[in-house]
Amino acid sequence: MKTFQGSMTALATPFLNGALDEGAFRALVRAQLEGGTNVLLPMGTTGEAVTMDSEERAHAIAVVVDEVKGRVPVVAGAGSNSTRETVDSVRRARLSGADGALIVTPYYNKPTQAGLVEHYRAIAKAHPGFPLIAYNVPGRTGVDLLPETALRLCDIPEVVALKEATGNLARAVDLLELCGERLTLLSGDDFTVLPFIACGGQGVISVSSNVAPRMMADLVAAARGGDIAKARALQVRMNALHRLLFVESNPIPVKWALHLMGLFGPEVRLPLVPMGEANAEKLKGALLQLDLLKG
Repeated sequence: MKTFQGSMTALATPFLNGALDEGAFRALVRAQLEGGTNVLLPMGTTGEAVTMDSEERAHAIAVVVDEVKGRVPVVAGAGSNSTRETVDSVRRARLSGADGALIVTPYYNKPTQAGLVEHYRAIAKAHPGFPLIAYNVPGRTGVDLLPETALRLCDIPEVVALKEATGNLARAVDLLELCGERLTLLSGDDFTVLPFIACGGQGVISVSSNVAPRMMADLVAAARGGDIAKARALQVRMNALHRLLFVESNPIPVKWALHLMGLFGPEVRLPLVPMGEANAEKLKGALLQLDLLKG
């Protein structure tokens, strides 16, 4: 069973006149590979998957797989609030060539902890041997996958990792205490990469690495390698960037940043709207400070 570790980018999706901008998407993938990113994740929250239909998502995943050509793993976002729909989304991701699937906890319908376990169990049963990453982000879903529930997920061989996006370091320690090395723990919070790895994490699924892949890859490598001084310096250096990439709903700011960098246009799909002028100017300043833009 494959495992996924290191600096992992939740890819933004470029649109042009309402459709996937395939050329810009491929350019983003190449920039990620050149920047040292270890795993690519299309069709997550950052990829605006919730406003794309199933055919669009499958095509986007296939584009990434084709551009990567096996150089790094591709893990496709495939979660929804319907277990049946998620099973089908995983099927489509597999057909598109993905190496694994990121499965967010069901949102809006607020399942119980027992319901969460059965959700993941049903997906695994439908796709035996296919690696799954459970994804806990209660700020978006309205449900929190608790450490005791993560322990129960350890009985499902297909669940190989957990993306923990609460930013709660006590939670990271609780997960390590209960699950040990059975689950690969991945940060879903750019602000706490270093401390999360220090608490037993094996990497991050990052938004900021869309615009600063080398910096994030170096931060993760330093943290995992025990070079705390280097990792701390990078964590602090990137802090203003993290703040501004989340000052409005993700992925509005990261798409604007990529636009300023000339990688692709700022187009987002409703109900998201372009970044506000004042915040956009602050974001430009942060990019200039990190030498990610030409003045």
